[in-house]
Amino acid sequence: MSELTRGRRLLVLAICCMSLLIVSLDNTVLNVALPSMRRDLGASVSGMQWTIDAYTLVLAALLMLAGSTADRLGRKRVFVTGLVVFTLGSALCSLAPNLACLVAFRAVQAVGGSMLNPVAMSIITNTFTDPRERARAIGVWGGVVGISMAAGPVVGGLLVESVGWRSIFWINLPVGLAAMALTARYVPESRAPRPRRVDPVGQALVIVLLGTVTYAIIEAPTHGWNSPLITGCAAAGAVALAALVGYERRREEPLIDLRFFRSAPFSGATVAAVASFAALAGFLFVNTLYLQEVRGQSALRAGLWMLPMAAMTGLFAPLSGRLVGARGPRVPLLLAGVAMGGCGVLFAAFDAETHDASLLAGYALFGIGFGLVNAPITNTAVSGMPRAQAGVAAAVASTSRQVGQSLGVAVIGAVLASGTAAAARHGSLGGAATYADASRPAWWIIAGCGAAVLLLGVLTTGGWARRTASRAAELFEEEDATPSGRPSASASA
Repeated sequence: MSELTRGRRLLVLAICCMSLLIVSLDNTVLNVALPSMRRDLGASVSGMQWTIDAYTLVLAALLMLAGSTADRLGRKRVFVTGLVVFTLGSALCSLAPNLACLVAFRAVQAVGGSMLNPVAMSIITNTFTDPRERARAIGVWGGVVGISMAAGPVVGGLLVESVGWRSIFWINLPVGLAAMALTARYVPESRAPRPRRVDPVGQALVIVLLGTVTYAIIEAPTHGWNSPLITGCAAAGAVALAALVGYERRREEPLIDLRFFRSAPFSGATVAAVASFAALAGFLFVNTLYLQEVRGQSALRAGLWMLPMAAMTGLFAPLSGRLVGARGPRVPLLLAGVAMGGCGVLFAAFDAETHDASLLAGYALFGIGFGLVNAPITNTAVSGMPRAQAGVAAAVASTSRQVGQSLGVAVIGAVLASGTAAAARHGSLGGAATYADASRPAWWIIAGCGAAVLLLGVLTTGGWARRTASRAAELFEEEDATPSGRPSASASA
């Protein structure tokens, strides 16, 4: 790809951010609409979990395939295809007659979504080649998440109250159509010099692993943790994981190149993404149900209550990008871990939801942490790898985010369901104090996610970690240097 002018690079960034906006907005708007959807469709808590996890599971399962396909067929081509499918899926979701159809159409959305964010990040990585400029671009990328969080709850609340929950999917249509037209006109095509081949066995094992584990977690409160169905799913997930690792280690061009994980910063960014997005998904799920079903807030008022979190995310995400560009990922990761962990402790140990001031303070604290964490995760995942592997590396980072969201909704939703069931057996679940007791384990999980980000920030940003990243990058350089294009003996060892 030839060097673009600064104005053209910024335009490409804006177009790529449009895809992030509709995907992120879709998630935040959906969370506000959950209670209305639950009443209209007669769904249980687990049914609401599936409206979220049907999307995140399919997305996580296909992101690696989408990244490698974009490297092979062309990033622009795959990106446009993703926009078409996501927009079509959004239209279908708005027409869903029942919960089963809605879950199925959310999966269609996810097929398109899998071709958007990781491919857009790959386009950005190949457009902004200067490390400082790339870090700032990724900071803007993270800021769009904050914008979607700020706009999503309010827009979603207005739409749900004035038109109904189906209208939340309509907002994707004009943005998706505009992004298609702008991409076709202004985004240059790019491919990897030596893209990877398709790995159908690895792809199937990833689907089995994610599907069985998430199903077991979500349905365990209904069927029982010791039921044959749940234990069978857990066992299938364990077998799929073992088979995936063993198979991918032997494959010449694997779906998931395990050499990426020889880089401590890359591995740390992957785990930090799982932890931080699990915390985000759990945070949104718990608070949406609390504000509307316990406090009795309307969808719009619930969205307004969430504004401190969204505003802090939007404010601190660009700041985090500048910090990464100037000083590296260590400072924003440490601050993010402290803020998200502190939020969890505030709710778990001090019942922050029982007082308005502490509730808003907790929301703002979480927004600061989440705003800070995204840029160092994304930048670390792609900056240490060769540009030829940008699609795959970005897809790994995006996959870890979606896995985190799936696990966050599944685990925290299951814990909350168990807590509310126990509270119902001992009395009414009608007050904030009772809900605080029921949701306390969920908040401790969120606090633990913040502690994990803090620990990873300490362990994976020092001199030793940078040396492991350099050695991992050299493995790919050796591969590219071999005449056959295959890994040399040292690279495959």
